Amino acid sequence: MLLSNVIKELDLRLIAGDPCLEVTSVEFDSRRAGPGSIFVCIKGFKTDGHRFISSAVENNAACVIVEAENEYVDESALKTLASESSIVIAEAKDTKKALALIAAALAGHPERDIDVYGITGTKGKTTSTFMLRNMFEVSGKKAGLIGTVCNFIGDEKIEAVHTTPESSRVFGMMRALREKNISNLVMEVSSQGLKLDRVYGLRYRAAAFTNLYEDHISPEEHPDMEDYLNCKLKIFDDCGNAVINVDCDPAGRVIGYASSRCKVLTYGIDGEADFRAENLRQERKGHVTGTKFDLTGKYVTGEFFVALPGKFNVYNALCAIAMAYCAGIGKNVMEEVLASISVPGRMQPVENTLGLNILVDYAHNAEALKSAVLTLKEYTEGRVITVFGCGGDRPKIRRFEMGEVSGLLSDYTFITSDNPRTEEPMAIIGDILTGINKTTGKYEVEADRTAAIKLAISAAKPGDTVLIAGKGHEDYQEINGVKHHFDDAEKAAQAVRELGGSVSE
Repeated sequence: MLLSNVIKELDLRLIAGDPCLEVTSVEFDSRRAGPGSIFVCIKGFKTDGHRFISSAVENNAACVIVEAENEYVDESALKTLASESSIVIAEAKDTKKALALIAAALAGHPERDIDVYGITGTKGKTTSTFMLRNMFEVSGKKAGLIGTVCNFIGDEKIEAVHTTPESSRVFGMMRALREKNISNLVMEVSSQGLKLDRVYGLRYRAAAFTNLYEDHISPEEHPDMEDYLNCKLKIFDDCGNAVINVDCDPAGRVIGYASSRCKVLTYGIDGEADFRAENLRQERKGHVTGTKFDLTGKYVTGEFFVALPGKFNVYNALCAIAMAYCAGIGKNVMEEVLASISVPGRMQPVENTLGLNILVDYAHNAEALKSAVLTLKEYTEGRVITVFGCGGDRPKIRRFEMGEVSGLLSDYTFITSDNPRTEEPMAIIGDILTGINKTTGKYEVEADRTAAIKLAISAAKPGDTVLIAGKGHEDYQEINGVKHHFDDAEKAAQAVRELGGSVSE
């Protein structure tokens, strides 16, 4: 495409060069810039793209777009650079938004042909999006998926790096969906994706808000809860239907914000809602641990079974049901999908013949671990045995807290390694011990995660539950910058076989 056509709808000021030239891609990393590319300078948390303009020029980028307020380059220097290299240079008020709009234009504006269903919130995004996408598929409507575990373009599974990828990646995947005649996209929309305008320019046919917890408060994410909430609220700025959990703490404010912009549908368990679950009861169907509930409200009613344990998964099911209703998906499809749902790394069962309930879950902080253990205690006849470690190069307080939670709530704990990254595994384990030793909980240490999983399963008796927590869907261990293949579910299945049992594939 001609650069002039790509940028014609953008509020840019041309500084130097002739925009009547062919361009083929947009980049925010100067190392990926090359002939035909537009390099957009983005100010990030750790570095600033304006520092790498010369690198983009050396790589023969066709155009550089700078932000009006930046501390690295002035207009005279840019004009000198353009005269020496014949590059086009333009200025934007906000380069993050410019990046998204350029990506959309280069992709041929696929967002105009695809219905987007976005889910934001601290917890529940992954499970709810998997439920919703499965509902689309079972109903005969193909849908793409963008999220934490993986991305789907039709039946093609693609590795996910970020929950919500950069805008160039988002619009590129949307173009791929359109090429396959897929007109629906289900996506997790992270607060960072909203804050950094990775999804700028998207209109949501329906957008959901699940909840808000203090998981992402840090200098590199959100300075406080106010910023965190405000970023999430942006999902309703261009939206047809809002789906909101009435039981979450900021529900009143979220509903107030959304109702001035679009139609609002609510879901919940404790409060009155358009989609309300009542009479929750635990149930096991064969190897499947789940919850039955009665759905009441204005739009869909009846008895449902969700094949995942815990009240929080009933919330996830309600979110998916309300979103599916917005998409015109029938009740019979909702029932079928929820009754058989399985999400990688989210209370993922390892079905076995040893009489054990083995589950792999992504619980990687104290609140999530507490919720997981308490939920499993409700469904477990015997003991809950927990296997977990903590990631390296992350706040130490998480280690103390998780150790204390497991010591207080688990019947037995195996403390092991997670992703040590650049730290020594035993140093991380030492921090966990500081927390667990504040309790009277029984535990043992096995730094080798494979061995720890096998020890936990071998120590369990029929009726016990083994919770393997922390890594969930991740299929690697990161050690000193290198990712080694490691899948908790695979290791658990291997241990079952080595102990004389078998697993359902």
